[in-house]
Amino acid sequence: MGYTALHPDWGRLDASLDDLGCGRDWSEVHRVKGVELSCPECRGRVFARVSVHRDRHFYHQMRPDECELANESLEHHLLKLELALAARAAGWRAELEVSSETRNWRADVMVFDERGRPFMALEAQLSPMTPEDARMRTDRYAHDGVAVCWFGMHDRPWERTVPSLQVRFPGKRGEPWTVRRGMARYSWAPRTLKAKAGWVRVQPTLADAIRWILDGRAHVYTSVNGTVRWTAPAYTELALARARMEAEAEAAERAAAAEQRRQEAAARAAVAAEFRRRAAERARHAEAERQTELRRLAGFFRHAGMDAVLWPTFTQMVRSASGKAIVYGEQSPAHGDGLLVYTRPRWGTGTSLAGVVCPDPRALALWPQNLTIVVHNQAWLARLREGARTLLKVAVLNPVTEHSRFFRIGPDEVVGTDPEAWDSPR
Repeated sequence: MGYTALHPDWGRLDASLDDLGCGRDWSEVHRVKGVELSCPECRGRVFARVSVHRDRHFYHQMRPDECELANESLEHHLLKLELALAARAAGWRAELEVSSETRNWRADVMVFDERGRPFMALEAQLSPMTPEDARMRTDRYAHDGVAVCWFGMHDRPWERTVPSLQVRFPGKRGEPWTVRRGMARYSWAPRTLKAKAGWVRVQPTLADAIRWILDGRAHVYTSVNGTVRWTAPAYTELALARARMEAEAEAAERAAAAEQRRQEAAARAAVAAEFRRRAAERARHAEAERQTELRRLAGFFRHAGMDAVLWPTFTQMVRSASGKAIVYGEQSPAHGDGLLVYTRPRWGTGTSLAGVVCPDPRALALWPQNLTIVVHNQAWLARLREGARTLLKVAVLNPVTEHSRFFRIGPDEVVGTDPEAWDSPR
């Protein structure tokens, strides 16, 4: 059943209006024989009737399955009428079941502005609808310059995605329709960042809510999370003020965090620069000590016939062969002008003489049996063999080939590899 019908001469009839919207009386169509009325939706034959609740409407003699007006529920029927009556009570012209010229939409209630142009559609949506369909139908109205508010009576998935109100059917006769959800005010007191803030439901009568919306006292506001609700402009400004305050605080926090990161990075850079400076200083000091050591050993290099460039490799081989930290002493005339090598234990203090590098073979007559002789090539080994008067331990550490061999030589020409060349404690 619907509220509108088509008369062949009078045009469109609206049963919710006293003059049927065309200057005629209800008695001229209700229980009058010969009156031909048709449905504006399906063009089928309809008749005027008054329900037990004194609700005037039009009904189909034969209800077609494809006609929405013929098959709408009683709740839908009553909600449409309530929407129209509320809009009219607010001082607006409102008509039921209005279709566009292209028939791409049909509004349950269409509210017209002071120039007679479609202004806002009030849709009683009690049948299922997806959020995608709700947005599509809302956009279809917007394309024609018409706003829309959807009205439901139960929780629906599209409620928070389009402008809508969930309403409550009156519990008793004489009670008004009321709004349950969809209209809210913003609560924030005191207006400080630490104070709690949020949207609080407003549950006015349906008539008040429609009057506020049509008069511009309530408008659509979309929160940052996408929730669509009706609220007063003052509450929108309050919510925006809170959002700006939060954004400014967040920006300040980000700036402070960025400054802290910058300071930390600067501190790390300073530490790294100081580390590099000290490392460079140590490197310069070590190089200076190395050059001093090379100058100190220049006479020994001439005595041993050794290239100073090979000295670091030779030193590493001596350290590896002894298994301990080593310290070079001076050239010792008592040891054939050889260079004294001292070892130092890993723990404890003090050093002990463990070897002599390249001593003159003429000094081998009274050579201490446990003192290792260190040379850097086979030529020195041959010279030592010629001058040996006692059993000697010799380590040949060649810095060119980086090969090491250990020998025992003496008058009886006992020659061979001896891995225990260093007798000093390790």
